[in-house]
Amino acid sequence: MVAEDTPTLVAEPSPNEMRDPEMRRELKRAAVWLGLAATMALVVILIQPILIILAGLVFASMLDGGVRLLGRALPIPRGWRLLIVVVLTIAFIGTVFYKTGAGVVIQFQQLQATLEIQADRLSQWAAAQGILPGADDFKGLAQQALGSVGKLTSWIGTALGAVTTLFMIMVIGLFVAMEPRIYDRGLQWMVPSDYRGEFSITLARMAKQLRRLLAGRLAGMAFEGVVTWIALSLFDIPMALVLGIITGMLAFIPNIGAFVSGVLMVSVGFSAGMDKGLTAIAIYFVVQTFDGWVVIPLVARRTVDLPPALTLSMQILASTLFGVLGLALADPLTAMIKVALERNSERTAEEDAEAAAAGMGML
Repeated sequence: MVAEDTPTLVAEPSPNEMRDPEMRRELKRAAVWLGLAATMALVVILIQPILIILAGLVFASMLDGGVRLLGRALPIPRGWRLLIVVVLTIAFIGTVFYKTGAGVVIQFQQLQATLEIQADRLSQWAAAQGILPGADDFKGLAQQALGSVGKLTSWIGTALGAVTTLFMIMVIGLFVAMEPRIYDRGLQWMVPSDYRGEFSITLARMAKQLRRLLAGRLAGMAFEGVVTWIALSLFDIPMALVLGIITGMLAFIPNIGAFVSGVLMVSVGFSAGMDKGLTAIAIYFVVQTFDGWVVIPLVARRTVDLPPALTLSMQILASTLFGVLGLALADPLTAMIKVALERNSERTAEEDAEAAAAGMGML
């Protein structure tokens, strides 16, 4: 006799159980497509936090590159090298703002006023020449064309709206740079065990290419910013320091950044006179030509060589979809996608070679 509280096993199938193999297969396919659609919707909803996390990883790559470079000269534990890199970075930024803080704020205010005056002058000239029906139309077009510039100068001048985002990016990057292997292992846990080896190889190559890309970007930023500041100062062009800072920061975004910095430089130059404007044009072309024909090729030999048309297209798409932060992350994302595609092509070639070798062995 079976006790009343003894569990009993139901042997017959449930009424809602699908026993047809074809039905189960179709249900699995539908689940995959629904999961993919849900994932895409979730990415769209959480795109801003995802971009902040990606920016933190980019900042972590910058710190990791500095730590690895310092390790060639100082064979000390990684934690101490990271501390030295962080302290030197904070000391450099603090010294720059301490020495030039008040002057930079004043020059940014002057830059904003100068751009507004130059836009009004250009609109009046265009209206007088009959290029546009009226000055208001051209002013509206100029505001749309230079909208990103105005946002950039406002953000740099006040830095109030981006403080929280910048702080989160730095914190994420610092924590990842402290223990990169922990997060590497965590990412591998999210991948099926059969694909972890391939994923680990791709991830390591992405990190290496990202460090090289950022090293090249930092070298280009330092060169363009310092040379522009010195050249403008030598020819007494107003706001040389702030133009050098903006040029150096915009050098992180090739193509678009160079164009925007050139517009700013020429506008400020012509505000001080015709000779200053022509000098600013000459300085811009000399700096950009030397950077494009000498500095970038030298850096590209040891960093990531991205096709200009591809980077520009990615920048346009990223800026349209995700704004300024997407524009800044366009090149790192392009480099990582390129590495993933190259590794996939390499793996496919290896599999084809193994299959061909196996076929020859059977013969």
